[in-house]
Amino acid sequence: MKTGTTHLKAVVCAVGIALAMLAVSVQAQQVPIPTAAAEVPGPAAGTAMTTQYVQMVGRMAYLWGWPLVNMANRGTAFSKAPEPGLLGGVLPLAWNSVAMLTGYVSPQQTFVTCPNQDVVYGGGFFALDKEPIVFQVPDFGNRFWVYALYDARTDEFSEIGKQYGTTPGFYMIVGPDWKGETPAGITAVVRSSTALAFAVPRIFMDDTAEDHAAIQVPLNQMGFYPLSQFDGKMKTKDWSKLPHFPAPPSKGKGETKWVNPETFFDQLPTLMKSVPPLPGEEALYKWIGSVLDAAAKDPAVKQTLKETAAATEQELITAFFQWRNNGRSAGNGWNSPVNNAEWGTDYLNRTGTAKSNMYDNRPEETKYIYRDNDSAGNQLNGQNTYAVTFPKGQTPPVQGFWSLTLYNDEHLFSPNPLGRYSLGTKNKNLKYNADGSLTLYASAKSPGADKESNWLPAPNGTFSLYIRAYWADKAILDGTWTPPNVEKVK
Repeated sequence: MKTGTTHLKAVVCAVGIALAMLAVSVQAQQVPIPTAAAEVPGPAAGTAMTTQYVQMVGRMAYLWGWPLVNMANRGTAFSKAPEPGLLGGVLPLAWNSVAMLTGYVSPQQTFVTCPNQDVVYGGGFFALDKEPIVFQVPDFGNRFWVYALYDARTDEFSEIGKQYGTTPGFYMIVGPDWKGETPAGITAVVRSSTALAFAVPRIFMDDTAEDHAAIQVPLNQMGFYPLSQFDGKMKTKDWSKLPHFPAPPSKGKGETKWVNPETFFDQLPTLMKSVPPLPGEEALYKWIGSVLDAAAKDPAVKQTLKETAAATEQELITAFFQWRNNGRSAGNGWNSPVNNAEWGTDYLNRTGTAKSNMYDNRPEETKYIYRDNDSAGNQLNGQNTYAVTFPKGQTPPVQGFWSLTLYNDEHLFSPNPLGRYSLGTKNKNLKYNADGSLTLYASAKSPGADKESNWLPAPNGTFSLYIRAYWADKAILDGTWTPPNVEKVK
């Protein structure tokens, strides 16, 4: 009996241990590991937030959202145009359409910094949630051209241009939710990830009366219009007869101030609803959104955000206007942007470019190279004379065109008696040195009559220099080609 009892106790004990282990295993079941962004929890509503925490999130939100607010406010300005026209008689302005210039942009325009006088520009904003936009591509022959199409993040979303082999015909831009059928006669469709989009056609024109006349034929065949107006026939427009709209009163020097720190955080919640997060941005949206939700309920949080916006504008954003704070080194004292017009989550470069020179092309379309200082590291100043010498065969290697442009301290043109703001491929009278090299000069005073064909007139004070390489060769894109230094002439 004793042996049996002992055995029974052992069995009971074993069963008990097994049940205990089972209970432990149940208690230690795997918590599901998130496999999608929607499964990752964000900040909990109602959580207490210190002033310092709100300031920290506010600074990041201001850096991240600055280009979006900038873009939206420009779009609002364009939406007031009753028809395609010229704002102040100089800036192409259109809503759900595009207005084209017929020659180089006026040096008086201040809508956007760093314009160039190598191309004929057009411009227009679209509300793609209303209906798609059809655009016409005429036959540009051997002329370089590109239609840059931007979403609300200032990313390009299409490849339309000479270098892509785009053929003449009709094309269509659609918004993120469009599900209609492509009409017969439309060659291709490009989709914006946001309802707001912006088009900036750029058509190369050289600096001669003959080319100015020749370009008018294809320019007049360019057009952007709602799908409801598409009939399969190429429409023409005489862009020289655009109406002029009065420009708003100027508020200080430089580019129009498109971002107001006072109202930035009032606009941001609406913009975040209209610009969906990119893959990888979901957590950022929840993080920023939690503070915006708190601000909507707590005046103290809202006031902290307003103060943070003003401080961040001065302490962080303003510095981006200096070229040394933009992009990365291109050699010999020049800098060049990174990831332009395909920013992704590169918020540093996206906002740096939005502040200094909005609406870059993608690197494969245009490589931008710029500087503020001479070879000794001193700020460029028109009271001095500077020389930029490209060795023989070492002008920027491109399949499109190149130029060197001079800007004043506001990154705008500096009016001068010659009406000259850039030199490069477009100029047919550049003088080369005896050894085959090319020297360009920059100064307020003429470098001498024999050098004036190669002279960029500068203001008496601060200025900067800017190289553009349209359809750049691989040597520029990979850094094999290095721009020459800027030497102060003794």
